[in-house]
Amino acid sequence: MVNRPRKVMRYSPAAGKHTLHTVERVKKRRASELKWGQRRFRRVTAGYRGFPRPKPEGREKPTRRVNIIYRCTETGKAHTPKCKRAKKFNLTDE
Repeated sequence: MVNRPRKVMRYSPAAGKHTLHTVERVKKRRASELKWGQRRFRRVTAGYRGFPRPKPEGREKPTRRVNIIYRCTETGKAHTPKCKRAKKFNLTDE
C-alpha cells in the first residue's frame, strides 16, 4: 500500500523554485464517442457481427498505474510526473 501526503514541497517549473503543492489523483474520464477508434468500434460491431477483437489471454496484472497531479499553490499550474504502479493508493492528511 502506498500512502502519500496531500501537500508536499516540490519544484515548480512555473514559479522557478520549490513551493507547496497539492496532490490529486486523476480519475479516468468518459471516453469520447467522436474519437476514431470508437467510431471504428461502433461500425464494426453494428448489425449482426460479433466483438471485433479476441478476448485477452492470461490474467489481470497485480498492480495498476496511479496517475497523480501536483498543483502549485502559488501559480495554480499543474504538472504530472511519470505514473507509478501500486496495488492500493491512499492520500493522507499529514
